[in-house]
Amino acid sequence: MRTLLRDTYTVFARAMRLSLRNPAWLVISLMQPILYILLFGPLLEPLSGQLGSGNAYQIFVPGILVQLGIFGALFVGFGLIAEYRAGVIESQRVTPASRTALLLGRVLRDVVVLLVQGTLLVLVSIPLGLRAPFLGVVLSLLVIALLGAAFASVSYALALTLKSEDAFAPLLNAFVLPVLLLSGILLPMSLAPGWLQGISDVNPLKHVVEGVREFFVGGYGTSTAWWGAVLTVLLAVLGWVFGVRRFRRESS
Repeated sequence: MRTLLRDTYTVFARAMRLSLRNPAWLVISLMQPILYILLFGPLLEPLSGQLGSGNAYQIFVPGILVQLGIFGALFVGFGLIAEYRAGVIESQRVTPASRTALLLGRVLRDVVVLLVQGTLLVLVSIPLGLRAPFLGVVLSLLVIALLGAAFASVSYALALTLKSEDAFAPLLNAFVLPVLLLSGILLPMSLAPGWLQGISDVNPLKHVVEGVREFFVGGYGTSTAWWGAVLTVLLAVLGWVFGVRRFRRESS
């Protein structure tokens, strides 16, 4: 266990240093959700009643946080492909470092980055009219962290499998649009026609979005909130298992 913790910290520290040396990608990835808040959020204010809330930002900001957790983590695999091409992964494979630590250290870096970005996103939304309980925001950020860990693990595993941006990018793009539309990130699926709601019901991310929205309105004890949290934990476990198996197989 001590070796795993030491190796994980070593990988985490290296990954964090790389991020801090080149923060442009972190800023760019944060700018898109902030622009959504600034440009799209005001359009929802007249629809607050139809959205089921007196404050449109209580509906919109949780969805954007989930979007940040998903898409901010999905694209981290591009960095791993670059490291693979530069021989970094091969160099790490010949060391006695734990193969689990090679993944865990990177995922922890991504979770820390997401938590910082998510916190900044909430702070930007407050002057615009967001009103949400502190506990609800904290629980939502924990859900985002788990969601980010799940998708970062999957992203690294896919990147290690494909080893090519030309194959990785189309795969992500094919996933992004259906998730964006069918999870209710931008607008609640209650506004959709019945047939579209039926399709979205089988999408676990829709329930995660609805759960985070419940936290933002203080609905801590509702089944919607905790069903979303349970699904997030399940996604994190599945993503982690998939990522660890792929890293170990690559190193065998």
